[in-house]
Amino acid sequence: MANHDTPGPSRMPELAVEDEGFEYNLRPETLNEFIGQEKAKEQLRIHIEAAKRRGDALEHVLLVSPPGLGKTTLAKIIANEIKSDFKQAIGPIMEKLDLVSTLSNLTKGDVLFIDEIHRMKGYVQESLYPAMEDYQLDLAIGQGPASDVVQLSIAHFTLVGATTREGLLAGPFRDRFGIRIHLDYYEPADIQQSIRINSAKLNIEIEEEAEYALARRARGTMRIANKLLANVRDYAEVKGDGTLTLEVAEEALEFFGIDERGLDAQDYAYFRTIIEKFNGRAGLKALAVALSEDERTIAEVYEPYYIKEGLLTLTPGGRVATDAAYEYFDYPIGKQSSLFY
Repeated sequence: MANHDTPGPSRMPELAVEDEGFEYNLRPETLNEFIGQEKAKEQLRIHIEAAKRRGDALEHVLLVSPPGLGKTTLAKIIANEIKSDFKQAIGPIMEKLDLVSTLSNLTKGDVLFIDEIHRMKGYVQESLYPAMEDYQLDLAIGQGPASDVVQLSIAHFTLVGATTREGLLAGPFRDRFGIRIHLDYYEPADIQQSIRINSAKLNIEIEEEAEYALARRARGTMRIANKLLANVRDYAEVKGDGTLTLEVAEEALEFFGIDERGLDAQDYAYFRTIIEKFNGRAGLKALAVALSEDERTIAEVYEPYYIKEGLLTLTPGGRVATDAAYEYFDYPIGKQSSLFY
């Protein structure tokens, strides 16, 4: 149980894990090295082996999960497993000309990974339909009544799309992915194993109890586990002798404001706002304004974990803090929190 105050002096410093060498060096490169997600890995193994035996390109793959569960890493692993080149793009900034240029330069079996594919512009998504289904591009030549459409053949490639919001994909687009892989939050044991392996890679001396202390605060997310490991390592080097004992790890986690469930100052502010300002229920726009936070960040980054932990429910009337949230954050459970079930 916690109190209304934030659990530490400030929000933990951010580590740009997708870009920093720290994270890049820790990424597994094969399915055997990838920890957890056993069902997803077995599905991919079967599809990859079948494609190899046929000599075909792997079917298009849609990776679905909350942020930080390994979609980008898994996309790169797919390319490694089928021994193909890996190309990467970001959905929201991709225009049709970018897509045409990228697709026309692919060779057979190449993997094109598009992150945040649900945020691609509608007309860009539609231009992918013939490419995914018939391996051709429809190019408009000229304008007005005299315009014509020329079909350009492209190599048999594999599109790997990553999304946190599958429901935002147009139905015809989503249906063109032959393989759908859903990644679940990781168990603490899997995260602890990852922390042990990554600590060895980084020459960090860490006790087993300290591994578990980090693992159970990682919110079921490998990206957060790596972030915690990086920050606690820095703390241990400055405040101690560099060894991550349980005592040092817990001292560092308290310093960075991470509580027993991995909640930090921003999370405490979220629940303080929804309970104190909105009597336990609020719409997304109202919360975003009150917290000075982006709506998409709240909905895609923060709230999935709150829902998983039973601290929040989504209703037609808005976001509702559960009785468990009232109890955890030391608020009296009243009619405000139970009216909306």
